[in-house]
Amino acid sequence: MKQHNRKRNWLSSVICLVLISVLLLLPTGFENAGAGRLESEERVPARIVSTDDSTIKDTGLVRSGEQNCQVLLLGGSHKGETHRAGNLLNGSLEQDKVFRPGETALALVSLDEETVASVSLIDHYRISGEILLLLAFFALLILFAGWTGLRAMLSFILSVLSIWKVLVPLCLNGANPILVGALMAATLTVLIISLVFGFNKITLAACVGAISGLIVTAALGIFSTNAFHIHGAVMSFSESLLYSGFERLNLTQIFMASIFIGASGAMMDLSVDIAAAVNEVVAKRPDLSRFEAMMSGMRVGRAAMGTMTTTLLLAYSGSYIALLMVFMAQGTPMINVFNYKYVASEIIHTLVGSFGLVAAAPLTAAASGLLLAKGEHGAALPQAAAKE
Repeated sequence: MKQHNRKRNWLSSVICLVLISVLLLLPTGFENAGAGRLESEERVPARIVSTDDSTIKDTGLVRSGEQNCQVLLLGGSHKGETHRAGNLLNGSLEQDKVFRPGETALALVSLDEETVASVSLIDHYRISGEILLLLAFFALLILFAGWTGLRAMLSFILSVLSIWKVLVPLCLNGANPILVGALMAATLTVLIISLVFGFNKITLAACVGAISGLIVTAALGIFSTNAFHIHGAVMSFSESLLYSGFERLNLTQIFMASIFIGASGAMMDLSVDIAAAVNEVVAKRPDLSRFEAMMSGMRVGRAAMGTMTTTLLLAYSGSYIALLMVFMAQGTPMINVFNYKYVASEIIHTLVGSFGLVAAAPLTAAASGLLLAKGEHGAALPQAAAKE
C-alpha cells in the first residue's frame, strides 16, 4: 500500500511538472506591449563609479534636483562601457533613490541606432539578491522536509505561474475576475493538496472542505463589497491600470476576487491539517466510528482556527501600519477611521476570510470522518500518504 501511495504522489508531481512546463511556454498575449519603445531601449545592471550631488537641494525631508553619476554598464550591447547617467529626484520619499559609489543600479539605456543616446537610473538593482533569497528558501525547504519540501516548491512555482500566466492576462482581456479567480483557486487547491497526499480520500476530504470555504468566502465577499459600497480603486495602482488603456476593467470585481484568492491559502492549510489529523487518528483506532472521527476533526479545527484568524488579521493589517500611525498621530476619530473605505476594505478581507475558515473547518471534519472511517465496527482504511 505504501508503494501504491508513493506512485500516486509521483503522479501528482508529474502532473504538476507538466503544468509548470506548459505555463512557462504559454504566451500571455502581452509580450509585445510597448514593443516599438523597447526596441530602442535596454535595461541592464550598472555599477556606480562616482556621483555628483552638487545639484541636489535638501528642503527638510524633501530632496529635489538631479544626481549625476558615472556608471559602468554590466550588460547589454554596450557592456563594459562607462557613461554619464542621470538620477532625477522628484521630492518623493516613496519614489526617489540616491546612489553611492560601488552600488549596482538598474539602468535604462536609450539607443540611437548603434550608439548610446542617454542613460538614466531606474532604481537599485535587486534581482540578484531576490534570486539568492528564493534559492535559499527552496534549499531550506528541501533540506527540512525532503520530498514533501520538493513538492511544496513545485506548488509554489505553479501558483506563481498560474497567477502571472493565467489570472492576470485573462483579467486584462476582460474575463470575469470572480469566475476566473474562483476556478483558478479551486484548481490550485486540488493540485496542491494532491501534491501533499497524492490522489486519495484524504485529498478528497481536504478539497471538499477547502473549496466549500472558498465558496462561502466568495459569496460573502461579493455581498460585503456591495453592502459596504467599496470600489475596487482602493487597491494600489488600480487607477493607473485604468489610465493605461484598460478603462473597461471592472476594478470592483477584481477586488472581490482578491478577497477569496487571498484567503484560499489559509483555508487550504486548515483543511490539510484537519484531514491529516483525522487520517492519523483513524489509522491508530480502526474501530473509530464516523461520528467520533468527525468530532476529532472538529477539535483539531477549533484549535487551528484560533490562530488562523489572527494570522489573516496580521497578514492583511501589516501593510497598513503607517496608515494606522497617521490616524493616531492626527487624532482621527475612530468613527472616521472605521468609515474610511481603505479600512473597511481590510475589514472585509479579514472577516470574510475568517468566515471562510469557520466554514471550512467543520466541513473538512465531516468529509474526513465520512471518507476515512469505516463505521462503528469496520476497519479503518490503510494509512494514506500523510505529510512526510
